[in-house]
Amino acid sequence: MAVYLDHAATTPVCEAAARAAVEVMTQNFGNPSSVYLLGKTAARRREADRAVIAGALGCLPEELFFTSCGTEGDNWAISAALQYNQRKGKHIVTTAMEHSAVLEPMNKLKAEGYEVTFLKPDREGRISPEDVKNAIREDTILVSIMLINNEVGTRLPVEAAAQAIREKGAPALLHTDAVQGFLKVPFTPKELGADLVTLCGHKIRGPKGIGALYIKKALIPKIKPLLLGGGQENGLRPGTEPTAQIAAFAAAVQSWTPDMTARIREVKDYAAVRLPAINGVELVSAGDAPHILALSLPDFSGQSVVEALGSQGVYVSSGSACHRGKPSHVFAAMPLPPKVRLGAIRISFGPESTQEEVDTLAGLLEHICEKKSLLF
Repeated sequence: MAVYLDHAATTPVCEAAARAAVEVMTQNFGNPSSVYLLGKTAARRREADRAVIAGALGCLPEELFFTSCGTEGDNWAISAALQYNQRKGKHIVTTAMEHSAVLEPMNKLKAEGYEVTFLKPDREGRISPEDVKNAIREDTILVSIMLINNEVGTRLPVEAAAQAIREKGAPALLHTDAVQGFLKVPFTPKELGADLVTLCGHKIRGPKGIGALYIKKALIPKIKPLLLGGGQENGLRPGTEPTAQIAAFAAAVQSWTPDMTARIREVKDYAAVRLPAINGVELVSAGDAPHILALSLPDFSGQSVVEALGSQGVYVSSGSACHRGKPSHVFAAMPLPPKVRLGAIRISFGPESTQEEVDTLAGLLEHICEKKSLLF
């Protein structure tokens, strides 16, 4: 039986989400922009689902705009913030450990003449609040700092960024990619001081292909769309809404409970003790999130370890799934010894994860380290 320990990459869709999607696809399938009854019914369902997700995030329904994924949300947030502050400066603050959906736009902006400050993490993958405060200037127009890092699970100092923006009188909008944090760590956009917050469904047992961007209400009239087309999503995100995915996203949100988070934390805490106790396995970072643990087998390539474990039906990763086998920029940004960096792997847990699964993984890692071989 497969042991799936890569929930930070994606999660299995829960039954409630799958049922909601099927119901909307086969029964309540109308186009929510249509003016007849079937369309109006679909529109009402869409708005009810929006309210569910907004309620879990702690914002108004009208502040939540549906997107196709976290990448679109990140790209839109960055683009919108720059257009909003286009005459107020060209300085941006972010971190060297952001998701590629933030880093790639930042690299492009840097090539176009923007000044981008990339804050570096420490040995455990943490960003210093003081470094954030010192980086923000009077001409900073955007700060984009993820809430939970997707590879080491550390919580980044988003609140410190909000405070520094206020103290320095910067015009900057504050964006946070909260894809890995939503429902797993407590926060609201107001508590963070964030103007823009990115979410997606497939990290919380919803389907792939659906996400959302929170936009602070006061900003909405001045925000520009990323795409051009029809008038959907208050004219800010054109395209016929994927009502089945939206329904599934909302159902996944409704089905998530604090007990699930507590169970995930319990399994991760067990793994954080059990796995580094193996001779040849090092703890890179236990992080702060309840579901992500970073380890290293310094005598091996992390990618090779992932492939060897996969051959035995145990699934982990050597970083973000978006890297597709390339070295992780997150581990590269951390001041790690070269062999530790090369051997880094990520273990991530979900509500279905068990201590027995951790023991299965531990047995395979023990075999690798004792035999000094990836062959089973």
